[in-house]
Amino acid sequence: MALSALDLFSVGIGPSSSHTVGPMRAAKQFADGLKGGGLLSATTRVQAELFGSLGATGRGHGSDKAVVLGLQGMEPETVDTSTADDQVAAAALDAELRIGGDHRVDFNWDEDVVLHRRKSLPAHPNGMTFRALDHAGTVLSERSFYSIGGGFVVDGDADAGAKVIADETPLPYPFTTANGLLEICSRENMSISDVMLANELVWRSEAELREELLKLWAVMRECVDNGCAAEGILPGGLKVRRRAPSLFKTLSKDSGSTDPLRAMEWVNLYALAVNEENAAGGRIVTAPTNGAAGIVPAVLHYYMKFVPGADDDGVVRFLLAAAAVGILFKINASISGAEVGCQGEVGSACSMAAAGLCEVLGGTPEQVENAAEVGIEHNLGLTCDPVGGLVQIPCIERNAIASVKAINAARLALHGDGSHKVSLDKAIKTMRDTGADMKTKYKETSRGGLAVNVIEC
Repeated sequence: MALSALDLFSVGIGPSSSHTVGPMRAAKQFADGLKGGGLLSATTRVQAELFGSLGATGRGHGSDKAVVLGLQGMEPETVDTSTADDQVAAAALDAELRIGGDHRVDFNWDEDVVLHRRKSLPAHPNGMTFRALDHAGTVLSERSFYSIGGGFVVDGDADAGAKVIADETPLPYPFTTANGLLEICSRENMSISDVMLANELVWRSEAELREELLKLWAVMRECVDNGCAAEGILPGGLKVRRRAPSLFKTLSKDSGSTDPLRAMEWVNLYALAVNEENAAGGRIVTAPTNGAAGIVPAVLHYYMKFVPGADDDGVVRFLLAAAAVGILFKINASISGAEVGCQGEVGSACSMAAAGLCEVLGGTPEQVENAAEVGIEHNLGLTCDPVGGLVQIPCIERNAIASVKAINAARLALHGDGSHKVSLDKAIKTMRDTGADMKTKYKETSRGGLAVNVIEC
């Protein structure tokens, strides 16, 4: 099963990759299928049902809005984030959808987008079913999809254990475990980013890959800039105040500070800025998810601002090494908070960022693997318990804390020789097993933890 770095990192819309980006992609796939199957002209109504975690926290994550946008032909990469809410409101007010952008069908917001808080589909907690009806109410087409984390969507007919969309492209250096990756590095005298680069060349040229990765970096930078500039209260009712703008002003005025921890303050700022933008439904890069989207950008910003000699070549190598680790999580465990808790989102992102930073700081493959292991080991058991079903509390601060943790993990690994007692493979397996043992109420359902012990006001 082949995965590209550009599968792990993609441009999307907040606040959630699995609950916003995934449903939008699934809805568009369904609409495209109606058109491709010649059923669109006979369709007079379309219904969507969201199950499991999607149903439980879909309102707070904007899953219902994402479905409406997707059915109307919008994509997470290109949808106008500044008018998305207005487009959904117009569809509800006009009582109509434009399927695929042009075919009109009747639409009743309350009846045609249903969120089931206590029902689930069998293969994954993030399940959804779409249905197209004709004028007599006859079902023309019905398809189910699963949003399996990071914006990945699989068809309901896929294997129940499907972790990725099938891609059987032969790779020059295939790996499915960290140990296997290290064996390749040792045998071929290659770095982890070298291995990833060689594999990526089966899909696109090195120049094209570099361009795409640097485009992602540009979106990350723009997201930080937007987050530092946008003041006010985040949407959703919790009345969470944006903190990045005031912190940015404070840090910008204090250029002569001798505070030895000032770099950490900047890292906090970068993460807060991204995740506040994400919570507001802004444009972000899934890295590998939206809920954990601030960690890789924050650590990359740290690299560019505080590491002498940092450059775009380093950014490319950072993202390639981080993606190698993300692939290991994706194929051997999960990056879905609804499946394994926040250890699969913030934990995997922390591990990826630690690996990327260690790579560009000159770490050996063994040290990079060690950094990644430290990053996930100290996030094991992390629950996903968003207050009010919103990606705000504890998600925003959690990204800041994990960003600093990733930097520390990389530096710890660089002070060693790469040997350690717990391998990354064992830590990933432990994360998977812990997620399986974790009660459902701690896996993005807002039925446990902080979500029930914090008053929503």
